[in-house]
Amino acid sequence: MVVKVKRLVVDSLKPLESPKLDLALALGRVEGVDDVTLSVTEVDSKTETIRLLIGGQDINYDRVQDVFSMFGAAVRSIDEIVVQSE
Repeated sequence: MVVKVKRLVVDSLKPLESPKLDLALALGRVEGVDDVTLSVTEVDSKTETIRLLIGGQDINYDRVQDVFSMFGAAVRSIDEIVVQSE
């Protein structure tokens, strides 16, 4: 049985100078990702708290983490995970 990640909801903290659009576009290029929704939930002088809804057919979570690292973002929590077995 194969189990695939279909959706992730991630709470993240990223540097203010790291462009949101570039982060969302990079996540959209990750293998298995079909769509990314990024919402800013809080801003302070140096950081932004963002909520990401990442959907796809078979999301490669290791690559998602790599993108976060490239942008200096930290995963604070994973608030939702949807998996499907085939």
